[in-house]
Amino acid sequence: TPIGNLNDFSERNINLLKKVSIIACEDTRQTKKLLNAIGINNKLISYNQYNSKDKTDFLLKKLKDGSSIALVSDAGLPVISDPGEHLVKKARENSYEVICSPGPCAALTGLVSSGLPSSNFLFIGFLNKKNIEREKQFKLIANNFCSTIVYESPKRVKSFLEELSNYCEDIRTIHLCKELTKKYEWHWQGSLKNLICELQNVEL
Repeated sequence: TPIGNLNDFSERNINLLKKVSIIACEDTRQTKKLLNAIGINNKLISYNQYNSKDKTDFLLKKLKDGSSIALVSDAGLPVISDPGEHLVKKARENSYEVICSPGPCAALTGLVSSGLPSSNFLFIGFLNKKNIEREKQFKLIANNFCSTIVYESPKRVKSFLEELSNYCEDIRTIHLCKELTKKYEWHWQGSLKNLICELQNVEL
C-alpha cells in the first residue's frame, strides 16, 4: 500500500485487492479508508502484532479451503517492521504459494533520497525497548560501516539522537526524513552534533 501518496498505488495491487477472497490488514478501519478511496469493497480481517499467531491458524484454514489472501500493512510493504512474517513462514511451511506484489517502502525511499551510500546498507527498523537489546543495537549502528536505516516516532527522534550520541562520533552523518511521498515531505541532513543542536527548537 502507499506510504502516503495514493498515486503510488499500482494497478497490479489494486487488481489483486479487488480479486482476493480476504484482505488481512493491521487496522481494518485504516485499510477500509484506503479501499474506499480507490473504490474497492472486499472482506477485511484484522491481522496485527497482538493477534497474528491466533489469526494465522484461521488464515491457513482459509487457504486450505481454497481462499486467496492478500496481506497488507497500514502503509508500505508488509512484513518490513510490520506483522506478517509469521504468516508467510507458516504458509510456506504448508506448501502454499506466496508472492510479493512490490510497492512503496519507507526504508528504501528514505535511503534513495538521502544521497548516502546505498550499495550496502543495514536495516534495523524500530529499536528494541529493552535496555540490553537496545544497547546491542546502538553498538551495531556505531560499528557499522554501511548506511544504517532506523525507524523512530517523531516524538522520540530528539531523545533517540541524544542516545545515539553516546555511541557514535559527533561527525557521523545523519539524514532525517518525514512525511515521505506526502505534500509536506521533509528532509534534514547534517552531523550528529549539529542535528542535535538544530532540532532543539524544532517541532517534529
